[in-house]
Amino acid sequence: MAFASQSFGHRTNWIYFSAIFRIMGKMIEFPSNGTNGVGYLATPTTSNGKAIVVIQEWWGLVDHIKDVCDRFAALGYLALAPDLYHGKVATEPDEAGKYMMALEIDKFAKDLSGAVDELMVRAETSKVGVVGFCMGGGLALVLAANRPDAVGAVAPFYGVIPWPEAAPDYSAITASIQGHYAEIDDFAPPKVSRGLERSLVELGKDAEFFVYPNTEHAFFNDARPEVYDAAASNQAWDRLIPFLEESLR
Repeated sequence: MAFASQSFGHRTNWIYFSAIFRIMGKMIEFPSNGTNGVGYLATPTTSNGKAIVVIQEWWGLVDHIKDVCDRFAALGYLALAPDLYHGKVATEPDEAGKYMMALEIDKFAKDLSGAVDELMVRAETSKVGVVGFCMGGGLALVLAANRPDAVGAVAPFYGVIPWPEAAPDYSAITASIQGHYAEIDDFAPPKVSRGLERSLVELGKDAEFFVYPNTEHAFFNDARPEVYDAAASNQAWDRLIPFLEESLR
């Protein structure tokens, strides 16, 4: 599904309509350290001067992620979701897991960094925000650590880096951090997310995490009715937008 919207401050009343009516976004190519990255770019009708990198779940660059970009564009943000799988989309968990495990660290780091640079040029800004979901939530933190010069706000949704050897240098992050996590989540359980929050705060980072009661992993994904939680999603969105506005001011 795609979304139309009426905005009242940062609150948004979403009206579902068929994806064929999506008018904000298009696929683009962008420079990526000597090669080309690809991604979905949603351009606002009236810009607020801010830009957001949206990082996919392990499924790939699916319609849900494009819709999130469109939601940001409806509020004035220029939003780019890099396609880390370069055209591949998973429909089953085993397939998604294989795609995620096959990611080349150097390649996706270049694609994410290239997306940051592309947005800074297009939006004529020196700081961007990063929002990521599931796998993308962990990668959002990686990007913030890799590009402290350019990332001013980072918001992981139910995402962590579960392997210590792959964890970024959290001390390098200069961005403000707002995390959104599910209470019932085997991938990023509250013990892990709260532990990460404590570690970030102990490092002197501006970090605040929210754990949503009685929610499951991917509660923000309205394309998955078995786990989607409308109340938690709306609350997370209502927290996220003022956070981005303040952090990217």
